[in-house]
Amino acid sequence: MNFQQLRFVREAVRQNMNLTEVANVLYTSQSGVSKQIKDLEDELGVDIFIRRGKRLTGLTEPGKAVHQLIERMLLDAENLRRVARQFADQDSGHLVVATTHTQARYALPKVIRQFTDVFPKVHLALRQGSPQQIAQMILNGEADLGISTEALDRYPDIVTFPCYSWHHTVVVPNGHPLAGRQNLTLDEIAEYPIITYDQDFTGRSHIDQAFAQAGAVPDVVLTAIDADVIKTYVELGMGIGVVAAMAYDPQRDTGLVALDTQHLFDASTTRVGLRKGAFLRAYAYRLIEMFAPHLSEAEIAGQLRETV
Repeated sequence: MNFQQLRFVREAVRQNMNLTEVANVLYTSQSGVSKQIKDLEDELGVDIFIRRGKRLTGLTEPGKAVHQLIERMLLDAENLRRVARQFADQDSGHLVVATTHTQARYALPKVIRQFTDVFPKVHLALRQGSPQQIAQMILNGEADLGISTEALDRYPDIVTFPCYSWHHTVVVPNGHPLAGRQNLTLDEIAEYPIITYDQDFTGRSHIDQAFAQAGAVPDVVLTAIDADVIKTYVELGMGIGVVAAMAYDPQRDTGLVALDTQHLFDASTTRVGLRKGAFLRAYAYRLIEMFAPHLSEAEIAGQLRETV
């Protein structure tokens, strides 16, 4: 048994049993993948995969248990390497943060600047994606941590911590009939075409829920994952926008007016997500503390250990 065999099994599951993709990802041949998996099965004395001819179609019952152990073993192996690096070189390395456009554009810049000032030798990478993509990057070990409002708390193998709460705001062009309107209602908003976020992005579920509970039917004419795109089309007069309040900057968005709608939409909570059982370098904890000062390394590490 060797780690390469374990990686082949893990990647086969990740690639939905497509051994061609496994070979591409791990830079080897498909026949080599098949042989290494079969050798491992022979050594263990059980079939890990269900087969139809030469194709893998799923995990056997013992295979499911084996896969869970393999995930654990490979995670522990990576944690072991991180522990060694932690003591060998505490202030340098790599840190990958998976997050959404909204967080990367509006919530993180000052934190990232502060972090790079403190840890200039750490190579930081921001990978943007949907909340579901962020979760998969965490689970697959492609990201050290993820920051998102949606989805992360739906995965049992991801431990999440609340960072901060925020509200949506309505933005309209200068001179719009709603500009300067106080105590805005959902019925009034529903009278105009609406431009807002795609489903599963940036608290969209709270927007839909608010209209449904009020019995109002919004006319959503355009959706996007990017608040800058939403604001651009609002300025063009295509509709009114519903965006995260943090996305409105009165100094930059001079062609728009933001309306207070905290009384209309429930607050959303942005969370940081970590893979259960993961070992974090000290500088990763510092980044989290800079982003959410109420979270401490002791609290985070304790929960990561408790969930293993």
